[in-house]
Amino acid sequence: MRFNQSTQTRYYGCRKCCLFPGMKSICILVVVFLLMLPNADAFDPLDPTGNITIKWDIVSWTADGYVAAVTMRNFQMYRSIKNPGWTLGWQWAKKEVIWSMVGAQTTEQGDCSKFKGNVPHCCKKNPIVVDLLPGVPYNQQFSNCCKAGVMSAWGQDPTGSVSAFQVSVGLAGTSNKTVKLPKNFNLLGPGLGYTCGPAKVVPSTVYLTPDRRRKTQALMTWHVTCTYSQYLASRNPSCCVSFSSFYNETITPCPTCACGCQNKNNCVMSDSKQAHRKGINTPRKDNAPLLQCTHHMCPIRVHWHVKLNYKDYWRVKIAIMNFNYRMNYTQWTLVAQHPNLNSVTQVFSFDYKPLVPYESINDTGMFYGMKFYNDLLMEAGLKEMFSQRCSLGKTRIHLPSSRGGHFLGKSTLTAMNACCHLQIPTLFYQTLPK
Repeated sequence: MRFNQSTQTRYYGCRKCCLFPGMKSICILVVVFLLMLPNADAFDPLDPTGNITIKWDIVSWTADGYVAAVTMRNFQMYRSIKNPGWTLGWQWAKKEVIWSMVGAQTTEQGDCSKFKGNVPHCCKKNPIVVDLLPGVPYNQQFSNCCKAGVMSAWGQDPTGSVSAFQVSVGLAGTSNKTVKLPKNFNLLGPGLGYTCGPAKVVPSTVYLTPDRRRKTQALMTWHVTCTYSQYLASRNPSCCVSFSSFYNETITPCPTCACGCQNKNNCVMSDSKQAHRKGINTPRKDNAPLLQCTHHMCPIRVHWHVKLNYKDYWRVKIAIMNFNYRMNYTQWTLVAQHPNLNSVTQVFSFDYKPLVPYESINDTGMFYGMKFYNDLLMEAGLKEMFSQRCSLGKTRIHLPSSRGGHFLGKSTLTAMNACCHLQIPTLFYQTLPK
């Protein structure tokens, strides 16, 4: 079930109240309450229309079924799918089998003992499909396949946000009236967090021939929409934010156990021999983290430093540090909320794109690494930190400095679905020097 319109309206009103400093704590509590409503599906308040759409196009009928082109499009502005990639599953409505696949494969074949001669690719009632690895033979490739399940965010790289494969289904219907839609879709990207709705028949997809002079169309098309919720993915956040400024020697650190202390008994001291042993950066199949011992025990820390105060703008330095020895983060994104993000004047070292989830409020922006330069955040112990500077213009809507207006109101780091939300620290609610 989708997030109903009345709930969205209540959240929009809450966003307006967030412009007033004294209402921030109440606002965050209200948002959390709305996100936990039983009638609400997965929903991301910073990207309310973001989703992954799975499209099935039947391109031809066969003697006992059909051939379909399955296309997955990541319409999320800042959330990508990293290694080890997506995993897609569903349940057949009848006794269908998969005769063959191009551009993907199922993880298990299942029991195909009743077939003589030509054996299907998969006979399981609940097949699980994964993308092929790069470099597979040409006859196994399909358009937009073979990227190990990695999909870029739509706002970061639209061309890399598509993944597709072809599947030949048998023991199924052979016409629009007899075909039964698969059900109970589930998507891992690569971990938990996605909720998929039922398949819905939509108007058939129209294609243009290579010379763009003739239109053809699929014989039948259905869509499945999957949305993401951080609260479904993990009970604890996966990053934290610390603050400092040029006019105050005190640093506001991440809270103790900000990401939970479940890994505290299995962490590694940065100056220990274990931190430098061979193979420490090798990931495990279950993606279990190996964290550096810190008081916050977060895989990722974001540091926001107010560096300079000019007449017309602030100069801010943002640093991102990885404390996970077993995980690097490719095509990472950092999403931040601040009233002055509607007047960003200059950004160094990172790319920047404004996000406007609600038309009347432009306080959200996305920072991400430059391709082939700093879009890869290495594991702890290697080149595990990036930093950049940006200038925020001072406008009439920015919070006064006496209320900490030059500090973040909320931050979300998307790197393997890392996420952290915060409030402005009261330590910095003070007047700047003139």
